Amino acid sequence: MPASLYLVAGKATDSVTHGFLPAAARLGLDVIVLTDRPAAHTDLPAPVVAVVGCDVSDFRDVVHRIADRAAGAGAAAEPAGIFSNSDFLQAPAALAAAYFGLPGKDWRAAARAKNKALARRHLAHLDPVFAADARAVPADAPYPLVLKPREGVASEDVFLVRDARELRARVAEIGARRADPLVAEEYLPGALHTLETLGDGHEVRVLGSFRTDVSPPPHFVEERLEWAPPPPETPQVLEQLAALGAGFGACHTEFAVHEGRARIIEVNYRLIGDHCDFLLADLLGVPLHEQILRAHLGSRLPPAVPRPRGHAVAEPVIADRAGRLTAAPGPVELDDGGVRLAYRPQRTVGDEVALTRTNRDYLGTVRAIGPGPDDVRAALARFRAAHEWTIA
Repeated sequence: MPASLYLVAGKATDSVTHGFLPAAARLGLDVIVLTDRPAAHTDLPAPVVAVVGCDVSDFRDVVHRIADRAAGAGAAAEPAGIFSNSDFLQAPAALAAAYFGLPGKDWRAAARAKNKALARRHLAHLDPVFAADARAVPADAPYPLVLKPREGVASEDVFLVRDARELRARVAEIGARRADPLVAEEYLPGALHTLETLGDGHEVRVLGSFRTDVSPPPHFVEERLEWAPPPPETPQVLEQLAALGAGFGACHTEFAVHEGRARIIEVNYRLIGDHCDFLLADLLGVPLHEQILRAHLGSRLPPAVPRPRGHAVAEPVIADRAGRLTAAPGPVELDDGGVRLAYRPQRTVGDEVALTRTNRDYLGTVRAIGPGPDDVRAALARFRAAHEWTIA
């Protein structure tokens, strides 16, 4: 009898549809999707056996829906695991897992990671960073500051502001279109990195790191992620993650290194996104999505520590104007000499594109793995020259 995995989801994502659902099928699981957007999760492949409407932001409704289904369908629907890959739903999923006595993340760590103000307060003893409510920034604040939604994602409404006048203008601009609380944080200079980790409740394993290129200020659009050895300052990041309590399952952490000091920018307590999860799995040669699900089912990580098989780059194709996408390639996989290339679109021909100066402007992402940096960069340049993306 297949075990049941309850997947807590908001919008449909490629990481779930093309990553976690096939992984669940290989593990022989039945998947029940709990979502507040049932219409976005139609025609899902096996192993999805049901899509259940749920207020996924409220752990009480998540618990109720799981208990109700288990009572109605018997032992086959008893939860073997509860999992989410959504930034916004880590705490509700963690609380539901705790209710049923299942492996999962500490809900407090999930709440701290999502709420940037809580994270800064919790880490102040290790790494004091100026942070304040954006509407109550003191006159002596250390400008420039980074203005951002307290629980935002994808660089949306993130701006560098250089003085109090610019701060007030940006707060008013953002406040006119969203009511989310805003924070203003000290700008952290230095080289930008990510740290990708995976934990099973007994150990936290570093999978690797990417160097990140972002657009010029005042915006912070990620323009390129290139594989690189974790910097020497990585133990400082691991210490801060341990202080937050973020160690179970997948975690994607963004940080800056400057003059020997590593400072966390934000913690995304889920798997790296924008198709970099597929790149990471291919580079390491491991069933990464399966390993994450196994952790949520109570399994230990495999004894072998994965090692990268070459060099890798993820390079998004970014819209440079608003309009209708009239030409773009579909999914592509090909070999260019010793470099394996894959392109997965995030927009399709006919889509209307609104220029946001955020990661929402991605039209698709090109992934490349090859023997070395020069080979990979050259193959990426050839791929982009051979394909057309047109916004009219």
